[in-house]
Amino acid sequence: MKKHELISALSGKILSIRTESGYTQEEMAEVLGLSKKTLVQIEKGRQEASWATIVVLCTLFRDNAALHSAIGGDPLDVVQLVAHQKIHSRKEKTMGGKVWWRDIASSSKYKLQQNIISFHYRIIDHDDYRWFSSFDKDELDRKWTELTDESPGKARQ
Repeated sequence: MKKHELISALSGKILSIRTESGYTQEEMAEVLGLSKKTLVQIEKGRQEASWATIVVLCTLFRDNAALHSAIGGDPLDVVQLVAHQKIHSRKEKTMGGKVWWRDIASSSKYKLQQNIISFHYRIIDHDDYRWFSSFDKDELDRKWTELTDESPGKARQ
């Protein structure tokens, strides 16, 4: 997923995020740092939000159900991944892939999963902590081999 794809996907969800959060257009515009006129244009589909607006939206409405279902998980994870194109360090505990994830491979210590909405990949340990995320399948395969000492193809389920 690229920035423009995330911007496009979330620009079309701002109205439902605002409605679910109980904000008026004036309040939402203030929260996002936009003019009301710009917010109206975005909500009507006449223009897309800026990257900065999408980052603010994902940060301030991180727990919003409409936002989660639009991108398949934690909005900050997706924004960070889109911005950096990879994340590789043990991070916060995940829900283990119970929602929005399909298992691709498993080893004695790790699971390789793909998000069913954004299609990015991640490696989590069996305690459900994320170790690596990327949209790049080749990079993910290299990291999987580094962590598990086996190729992802051998461990595929």
